[in-house]
Amino acid sequence: MKAPAPKKINKLLEIHNDTRVDPYYWMNDLKDPDVMTYLQAENDYCKFRLQHTDRLQETIFQEITGRIKQEDQSVPYLKNHYWYQTRYRAGAQQPQYWRWPDTYADREELLWDAEEAKAGHAYYHAGSGSVSPDNLKNVFGEDIKGRRIYTLRTKDLETGTMLEETIPNTSGYAVWAADSLSFYYVVKDDKLRPCTIKRHQLGQPVEEDEVIYHELDETFICFIQKSKSEEYLFIGSSSTVSDEYRYLPLKHPSTGWQIFLPRQRHLEYSLEHHRGHFFIRTNWEAINFRLMQCPVDRTGKDYWEEVLPHDPAGYLDDIEVFQDHLVTLSRAGASKEVRIFDLNTMASFNVPFPEEARNVEFDRNPEFAANKVRVQYTSLITPPSVIDVHLGNGEQEVLKVQEVVGGYEASDYHTERIWAEGVDGTNIPVSLVYRKDLWKPSKSPGLLYGYGSYGISIDPYFSIPRLSLLDRGFVYAIAHIRGGQELGRNWYEAGKLKAKRNTFEDFIACGQKLIDAQFVCAEGLAAMGGSAGGLLVGAAMNMAPGLFSAVVAAVPFVDVVTTMLDDSIPLTTGEYDEWGNPQEKAYYDLMKSYSPYDNIDSKPYPALLVTAGLHDSQVQYWEPAKWVAKLRDHTTEDHLIVLHTNLDAGHSGASGRFEKHRETALEYAFIIDQALCGPKSS
Repeated sequence: MKAPAPKKINKLLEIHNDTRVDPYYWMNDLKDPDVMTYLQAENDYCKFRLQHTDRLQETIFQEITGRIKQEDQSVPYLKNHYWYQTRYRAGAQQPQYWRWPDTYADREELLWDAEEAKAGHAYYHAGSGSVSPDNLKNVFGEDIKGRRIYTLRTKDLETGTMLEETIPNTSGYAVWAADSLSFYYVVKDDKLRPCTIKRHQLGQPVEEDEVIYHELDETFICFIQKSKSEEYLFIGSSSTVSDEYRYLPLKHPSTGWQIFLPRQRHLEYSLEHHRGHFFIRTNWEAINFRLMQCPVDRTGKDYWEEVLPHDPAGYLDDIEVFQDHLVTLSRAGASKEVRIFDLNTMASFNVPFPEEARNVEFDRNPEFAANKVRVQYTSLITPPSVIDVHLGNGEQEVLKVQEVVGGYEASDYHTERIWAEGVDGTNIPVSLVYRKDLWKPSKSPGLLYGYGSYGISIDPYFSIPRLSLLDRGFVYAIAHIRGGQELGRNWYEAGKLKAKRNTFEDFIACGQKLIDAQFVCAEGLAAMGGSAGGLLVGAAMNMAPGLFSAVVAAVPFVDVVTTMLDDSIPLTTGEYDEWGNPQEKAYYDLMKSYSPYDNIDSKPYPALLVTAGLHDSQVQYWEPAKWVAKLRDHTTEDHLIVLHTNLDAGHSGASGRFEKHRETALEYAFIIDQALCGPKSS
């Protein structure tokens, strides 16, 4: 079976006295019947060329799903006199959501059964549920396409019946007013930008819903949230580099919405309420952010007082506010730290954790008066653990450790952090893990994963699916490259806009370090990245075509220039401060210098598996489709290049907790086949 050969219609793309020729631009038009014909042909070709791995794919799928506990449940959390819990039945792809009163554990009620609701849908995802203050109604969102557009539905918890009104085109969540008779929600426009906040009165026509706020600036999105104290509503408007908040006291809504601090370019902040003050986490004169406070009735910067000063060596990632305590989550030396402060005395202490290469995140902490903070802890060899930490003395109570069915011994595996030297002399952290009895210096295959954009940090985390690689002798590594925030805000700033090439060069340096330090064999190093991480591996393939033997690019953002020039595409306008605006020649030239699609040339490209989602709202399906077609036109090697498009899903792939691992098994089987055994010809 030959690879698909789609038609070529040269499209001239001209700007800044420069012309690019795109023979596959026509794929942008889904109304062209040749588009679906081509995508299906690529799926058929992928299946045919990888049919020799069918048994391996099924084995890996059974390994992964066999290690996942069939009947499982989350640790319940308390909110407004009810305990809430998520449960999975044996064999179920989707969860059930339960609750019970804090004084009557035997009075359980089923809030929503997502497994039942998904019947008849190829894709299904339930958005965040929101129970009214009187505990009698629940609003939740449903996405049945994978495009991250949710329809809100309301359930009467007294009768168990669904209310007739449904609200389409939302972000998937609602925030209740204090009266429990109305709620606020966010509407997305035709570019999928959350831009309008409305208020819905139960029983009234949705068409009559009042517009509370509309964000006019297309580089901003908006959202609504409630303070943990339940005393204020906040409307936030955010871009990459600035924020603006409005607030409404729930006890006195007639006072109307007030602007906390008008937006200023390069000034970021977020709010939380505590007694008579607002806490402000901000980068004002503090690149790594600091914590300020001000009275609720005097919000100008003249009234801000410093609570926690700026730390040049530590990034203030997040905070949790309680009645008498403040908990911070920060980064120092690529490790996460949790610190607890007594708000009456400001005495504080760090919460100890055993591993340097770790990940700690706040879990659900909805109760303002709680005396414990709940966190999740994990590492490359430690399964996720839910831990309650006492706010007074730091005592830890492990409530749940993710079970690996069939047994798992962390002592069988080794993890460490190494440092690679970038081309400019910068040291880049790399976290890695392998199985001790299978690792062979300079003879083991490896997989390097990276992302490196939007300030998103890829912290070390445990993965049940990853065991299928480790138990076949692979070394797995995470490149903590610039563009994330693992080493603070400067680490992000040094990997965006005009410094973007640092991200790609760092990733290449990390891959070379794994080879030079003899962790992996030179001919057996694979790379993986998704979305902006797909851009990463695509650029690395162009810049260092012989480094990786196999690459998996999941829903990759690879046609950077064309996408960023088209402001009709979702997300484009809000990302100018991440990538630059190519309407400006300097940024156009910069993007063109690294855009994977624009830099395809006659080179020895590695074996490549590319995935796409037909309903993808983040990276449109045509980017990976065009990329694959053009790569085949230019590669000088006979390596396998295949594309698999999920025709029923979007950016995140399949939605079921088991079914999504069909795609994982495909990716891992491809990596094992190509990196372990060497590249195969097409």
